[in-house]
Amino acid sequence: MNLRCFALLAVLAAGPLVPLPAAAQATAEDWEPPRLGDGRPDLQGVWDFRTATPLERPAAIGERTTLTDEEAAAVEFGATQFQRAADAPPPDGSVGAYNAFWLDFGTTVTADRRSSLIVDPPDGRLPEVVAGVVRQDGSLDADLPGERPVRLRSAGIGADGPEDRGLAERCLLGFNSGPPMMPSAYNNNMQLFQNADHVVILNEMVHDARIVPLDGSPHAPDAIRQWTGNSRGRWDGDTLVVETRNFSDRTASFDPSALTALGTGATLRLTERFTRVGDDALLYEYTVDDPTTFTRPFTVALPMRRSAMPLYEYACHEGNYGMVNALSGARAAEAAR
Repeated sequence: MNLRCFALLAVLAAGPLVPLPAAAQATAEDWEPPRLGDGRPDLQGVWDFRTATPLERPAAIGERTTLTDEEAAAVEFGATQFQRAADAPPPDGSVGAYNAFWLDFGTTVTADRRSSLIVDPPDGRLPEVVAGVVRQDGSLDADLPGERPVRLRSAGIGADGPEDRGLAERCLLGFNSGPPMMPSAYNNNMQLFQNADHVVILNEMVHDARIVPLDGSPHAPDAIRQWTGNSRGRWDGDTLVVETRNFSDRTASFDPSALTALGTGATLRLTERFTRVGDDALLYEYTVDDPTTFTRPFTVALPMRRSAMPLYEYACHEGNYGMVNALSGARAAEAAR
């Protein structure tokens, strides 16, 4: 279960839903986006996608798509307390990890108080997986047994070599950069650049950049597989649509969290939609379509807020002494036996 779900489950003695304020009911039609010289909406900027809203709706919420004021306040309080808990001393035998200063999960729910980021299926839950689909689960406390290739973003299955570690530990993919992008522990920032022919999606995590042509060129041949797939973009009115395929079978079809990997990217088709909906608001939506992993497609809507801060380089490979320490520590432990 997503950790943010626990805060929701703790406050289900909920009162009736209250109407949203008039401002929250406004639609994109009430606002005209700034435009570039080619007439397209200006989507550029640094966008922050932190949120305390969970990916999936907790089952105890039922069919309600919106939280009450009381529930939203409780979720935000729980998210704040969860982040502060990172300052607790590590258990005996553990070297610990980042303290709360470095974490940035997000402590507010979406402005419309949605009970899940998943908007389709209507129950706000991931669809059932196909029978027999490969699944990998990890832990931050111990290496769980598994087989290569490790498709988990974080954690791993051992320390015989770097191939036993998660993709984010190897600095190959960020644990939240996707695609698709997913809120996580920190570095929930993306910078978008655009001109008439290309869009660049730069994630702070692992300093990963996707260069997306808008010129109508075809996707790469099926035999060419990439860690982040092969993306092509187009405009649908004022919405930028990015379609990505040709993912690698060394990645998951979808990662509900950095510690869970479902299926493989071999047959994944991902459609992302970017819509400017306010001076400081960008709506990011994506649909995961992979019939070999899920029994039906599903769609997530993730609001992003403009950030006034610059995006700094995340030099993962250059500073990845954690990988060196993990592997050398394992060799030392073997020698001491």
